[in-house]
Amino acid sequence: MMAEVYNQQGKKAGQARLPKEIFEVKMNSDLVHQVVVSQMANRRQKIAQTKTRAEVRGGGRKPWAQKGTGRARAGTIRSPLWRGGGVTFGPRKEKVFKKKIPRKIKRKALLMVLSAKAKNNLLTLLEELKIEKPKTKMISEILNKLPSKQKSTLIVLSEVNRNLILAARNLPRVEVIQARDLNALDLLSFKYLLIPKASIKVIKETFLRASKQV
Repeated sequence: MMAEVYNQQGKKAGQARLPKEIFEVKMNSDLVHQVVVSQMANRRQKIAQTKTRAEVRGGGRKPWAQKGTGRARAGTIRSPLWRGGGVTFGPRKEKVFKKKIPRKIKRKALLMVLSAKAKNNLLTLLEELKIEKPKTKMISEILNKLPSKQKSTLIVLSEVNRNLILAARNLPRVEVIQARDLNALDLLSFKYLLIPKASIKVIKETFLRASKQV
């Protein structure tokens, strides 16, 4: 597959052939859905926590006598039937949401999403991406000149670039990620994909060679 290559001024600088083993993989939506759901579950934070009747403060004394009052029997004011009492079957932090997905399936889903981005013209290939200072204005001007026009964009870097990371973090709907950390969930969270040519090599070395070794 051939793709247009842009420079930082937003002008076409030629064409490049994308590796077909990465950008021409047939889509299997069920497999991608399975991987994305598992990754969302693994990132889920266990925040909700209710107290049982054993954990609620107070309620050590029996509210009233067992017999003779004419009222229903009650042993503690912290019963789930009472206001301010414990919660029955409420959310607990002990619940495990994690799902295991084989590594080869995760890699396959990643390549499928990359192929879909390229097929739908949502992938922008750059000669290089560099800025001299960690200024948001610099990266904003570059993005505005490219087809994505600073819309929902994921920037894929071949290596850690402190200037780019600091400059892009203040931009809404723009995120920076290293090529070796790519995954299907992050790709689908953004509409456009911005990849310098150097990142293609890292993707190939990270995900194709590793899968052959497995």
